[in-house]
Amino acid sequence: MDRDLLRNTLLRARWQTARLGTPGKIGFGLMIFSVVFFIVAVLPRRAESSALMGKAEAMKVLMQTKPAMTPGRKIQGDEALQAFYAFFPHIDSSPFWIKELVQVAGQHNVEVNGSDYRMVREKNWKLARYEMALPIRGKYSQVRGFVADALRAVPAMALVDIAIKREGVESELLEASLKFNLYLSEDKR
Repeated sequence: MDRDLLRNTLLRARWQTARLGTPGKIGFGLMIFSVVFFIVAVLPRRAESSALMGKAEAMKVLMQTKPAMTPGRKIQGDEALQAFYAFFPHIDSSPFWIKELVQVAGQHNVEVNGSDYRMVREKNWKLARYEMALPIRGKYSQVRGFVADALRAVPAMALVDIAIKREGVESELLEASLKFNLYLSEDKR
């Protein structure tokens, strides 16, 4: 009985295909291609697109908190100090900047072997210092590229210390110990 059902279904499918003609077959093929293309190419990019949209929203919020600067206009006194402190991200945004650092490490194929974080708050300071120690491993070009792009991606961060060692002359991989300070604003915005 199942065999007859399968044979009947195949005969109907063949009859419907013959009925379509050449333009119908081309259209049906394009429709199947579109579905496969959507599944293979578009769906995997949705996560990347939503991550970029989140990053854009975070940057938009960050830009809205800064005072408006007009080119050629000189600021002085308290306004200059406020503009200086407005440059630094808010203390609550540290996870976002750490995520940026991890993404840069991934882009340069640098292996991060753990990390150590410490928040330092000084009395009477409007900035907090988030100290990060990152032991990494990679080729010299990868380590150098990571440091350069990390400082570019996180503008409120400074490289404090770097120690590089190589196990042997023939080894391409380096072990580097990097220490960064991320400066964050404690102002209520």
